[in-house]
Amino acid sequence: MTKERPVVTLEKQDDIALVRIDNPPVNALSHAVRQGMYDCIGNADNDTGIKAVIIICAGRTFCAGADIKEFGKPLQPPGLGEVLNRIDACAKPVIAAIHGTTLGGGLETALACHFRVALVSTKMGLPEVKLGLIPGAGGTQRLPRLVGVEKALEMITSGKPVSVNEALAYGLVDEVVAEDLERGATAFARKVIAENRPVKRVSEFDAKLAPVRDDPGLFDHFRKSMAKRTRGFEAPEACIKAVEAAVNMPFEEGLAYERSLFETLMTGTQSAAQRYYFFAERQTAKIPDIPRDITTLDIRRAAVIGAGTMGGGIAMNFVNAGIPVTLVESAQENLDRGLAVIRNNYDISAARGKLTAADVEARMALISGTLSMDEVTEADIVVEAVFENMDLKKEIFARLDRICTPETIMATNTSYLDVNAIAAVTSRPENVLGLHFFSPANVMRLLEIVRAEKTSKTVLATSLSLAKRINKLPVVVGVCYGFAGNRMFAQRKREADALILEGASPSQVDKVLYAFGFPMGPFALYDLIGLDLGWSRETSTGSTIKERLCEMGRLGQKSGAGYYQYDPGSRVSVPDPEIEQMIKDFAAEKNIPQRQISDREILERCLYPIINEGAKILEEGIAARAGDLDVIWVNGYGWPVYRGGPMFYADTLGLENVLDTINIYHARFGDTWKPAALLEKMVAQGKRFQDI
Repeated sequence: MTKERPVVTLEKQDDIALVRIDNPPVNALSHAVRQGMYDCIGNADNDTGIKAVIIICAGRTFCAGADIKEFGKPLQPPGLGEVLNRIDACAKPVIAAIHGTTLGGGLETALACHFRVALVSTKMGLPEVKLGLIPGAGGTQRLPRLVGVEKALEMITSGKPVSVNEALAYGLVDEVVAEDLERGATAFARKVIAENRPVKRVSEFDAKLAPVRDDPGLFDHFRKSMAKRTRGFEAPEACIKAVEAAVNMPFEEGLAYERSLFETLMTGTQSAAQRYYFFAERQTAKIPDIPRDITTLDIRRAAVIGAGTMGGGIAMNFVNAGIPVTLVESAQENLDRGLAVIRNNYDISAARGKLTAADVEARMALISGTLSMDEVTEADIVVEAVFENMDLKKEIFARLDRICTPETIMATNTSYLDVNAIAAVTSRPENVLGLHFFSPANVMRLLEIVRAEKTSKTVLATSLSLAKRINKLPVVVGVCYGFAGNRMFAQRKREADALILEGASPSQVDKVLYAFGFPMGPFALYDLIGLDLGWSRETSTGSTIKERLCEMGRLGQKSGAGYYQYDPGSRVSVPDPEIEQMIKDFAAEKNIPQRQISDREILERCLYPIINEGAKILEEGIAARAGDLDVIWVNGYGWPVYRGGPMFYADTLGLENVLDTINIYHARFGDTWKPAALLEKMVAQGKRFQDI
């Protein structure tokens, strides 16, 4: 039997001990790593010939955090906190030699060391809050002692990593190494030995905590500053409480309090949802029938047909990745307007310090505008982004088929239309697919990649690779009306529209969904998007509330009124009694009786149809995984990540309970509420959506 290779080793170089961690791919702090570190530090501490210890990692990064595969399982001792306390207590100076992405438990390990030396390219952070947790091995206690309370609060509650230069400025690292980390760390260790520097235990620092004890208002101010950003999340408040403990409690008590908060969060629904989502997002690009080693096409140049809001935003995505774009319009006025909007977007980024003036000019130089579609012949990918008209889209694709190279990928940005029908007008349907960007396309991460019936594996794999290159989060879906996201969204829209005719006010519906965690309710969202989207005065019949609002000139925020009233220059929505009465009159006209509707019914009728439709989408094979639908809803429709997405939320409610409620509404409202066969099957088998 082959002996297992140790993941942590101790190597002596004269009077310096190197504790080497080699646990690919990211040196996660698994049980074997924790045990190895504990033993090696103890051995080095007991060796009278050793005067300093360096902890260094092989591969591309220092410890990148806890082994997430161990979450939810019984902890095998020693725990990370026990290991770090052993490092802290070491009588010899312990130096962390850090590189790559030093995150979570990795940074906590570095904080427990007495000195920190970092490679110039290193990033450091405590991202646990993004998993619905707080640092659980002393991070909330040591970091404020080292960098100060305000900086620690910022880092811990945001989860964002900092650069080496920022870390050096705040005292998080003692020295920066340009290259050859081991040599630099060894030189630093020899300097520590030669100068007989005392061991610097961060756990004993107090200089940066003491001033805050005289300024308790600092925490209240910080809470107010982050209230909007963290609304609904439990972990950020726990982070603040833990840092407060660092200020007001002895170190050991603070550690115990931190651990108590960590364990409460770990066993809660929010962290379970955020950890589930973490894995779901990483699964979306894994397509079962696409080999990992498939050869993809080289995308060197792109073209976008249509310079409107979507087309311009799509063009910016390519340009931001350094891909030249040909932007095609049918009229010079439209092209000029589109290019002006793109420049204005870049100018706004420059004004906010995100780009330099030179960056703006460099990006604009990558865009060439034209009125001739013939100028897209050299593009490796063409994205059509004209308005939703099937005849127009077919005409464009038939022409692209004649002028593009045989290898060119031809994509449509349609939100609803049949991609198979669009592909059928070409002689190479294997080159055609949907790339459904979400608005605003230059901001939203989500990209639905619509795999048509004949889309080739090479084209699909290339599109997935391209999505990553242009900083998008791709989810592959099949062809149906509205694909996955909009098909599910249509169910919520149907029920929200029905609820206000049955007696709920737009503001009541919106308040319920806002309280659930959405950034806004459906009617505030309609006002934000613009009620005239897809509306035409010439064809308007006044048959819906939306049409009547448009006929009244109430187009939403942009006109100062829609479902709500808006003060000039303000986006604050104010319920309008006139519109609420108009809705009552419309309901009477349609013979729809009105009644008091509970908040619970509003929530169920707006959310359960989303779940039910998601089950139908999975049943039909339009999406491969329940997690894919959850990723779509978190990123495209504002579903709160701390609830995991609609399918995960259904699991937390219990699918039997969800089905029982759907059956009640099915009996009341008919076949629009017919339960998905997959949902019934899963309940019968005692399964969850996560099991698919």
